Amino acid sequence: MKRRNFIKTVSAASIVAASVKSNTFATNSYYRSKEVIKPPRLKKGDKLALVTPGSYISNKEKEKSIENLESLGFEVVYSDKLMLMNGYFSGSDKERADDINEMFKREDIKGIVCARGGYGCARILPHIDYNIIKENPKVLIGYSDVTALLYGIYKKTGLITFHGPVGISTYNDFSEKYFNDVLLNPVEELELTSSDSGNNENIYGLTTISSGIARGELVGGNLSIVVSLIGTEYDIDTKGKIIFLEEYVEEPYRVDRMLTQMIQAGNFVEAAGIALGVFRYCESKEENPSFTNSFTLMEVLKDRLSDLKIPVVYGLSFGHVKDKFTIPFGIRAELDSDNYKLKLLEAAVK
Repeated sequence: MKRRNFIKTVSAASIVAASVKSNTFATNSYYRSKEVIKPPRLKKGDKLALVTPGSYISNKEKEKSIENLESLGFEVVYSDKLMLMNGYFSGSDKERADDINEMFKREDIKGIVCARGGYGCARILPHIDYNIIKENPKVLIGYSDVTALLYGIYKKTGLITFHGPVGISTYNDFSEKYFNDVLLNPVEELELTSSDSGNNENIYGLTTISSGIARGELVGGNLSIVVSLIGTEYDIDTKGKIIFLEEYVEEPYRVDRMLTQMIQAGNFVEAAGIALGVFRYCESKEENPSFTNSFTLMEVLKDRLSDLKIPVVYGLSFGHVKDKFTIPFGIRAELDSDNYKLKLLEAAVK
């Protein structure tokens, strides 16, 4: 083949290939950056395992967790590791990881609910048996410190996990609706509409920080934990992702510092959008504040995020609030920051 004809042929093939790739990305709702595993959907009557992968719980908190999950129609089981105490942890790192491994391995258990967060989930990531999880995929749900588990399990296995209520959370009509809609009665598209009843928890309401519509896979969780995983083997590439973040009891300068770290680490460079939940109790302290003259939380959020040229919205119903979404970690979604909407674009369970 003559050189000129060869170049023409290769160029034409490249254009076709690029076109096919572009069309696949644009039209295929199941396009994603990595292969994922969707867990089986939950059913009323299923056995749910209660675990404490971070801090310990009291007997009263155990009973509340059981009552909450039974009220949803599930049978609750737990091991003798649930009530262990080791300093501020529920057992040693190995004991807490072993409990997770065992609950994934047991065939009779269909889902795993973290009783609480607290602190310690990141410490057990090296002790988790990710092969067991791949071979026995099932629903795992929690938030706050449990963010570390969501990151680690998704990164190592591709399993879709869930940012949602823990055992001791408030299971009101709002939270129960989204728990059921996402985990029991999945549909191909589900719009998550934020609550307007939590004004005492969300002093800013729903606020557009940057306008626009973004599509991408949902990853994120508690801001402090997300930042703590930067540079580790459990961190996640945020290219093309919608990053969802929430925080609790952190002064504005600390939120500023964490967002600055994410910016300087490049986590927002090619992100599709940012969905912020409620940053509860994140204003400057009234008594003994760290700075006598402080920015407000919203001033910090706008200063750090408004110039990123991606859609950003604040005040969606997730975080340390009573009305909680159940957000699938790794599922494709659409964020409309002007209309305060987050829409799941595929079912998260099969």
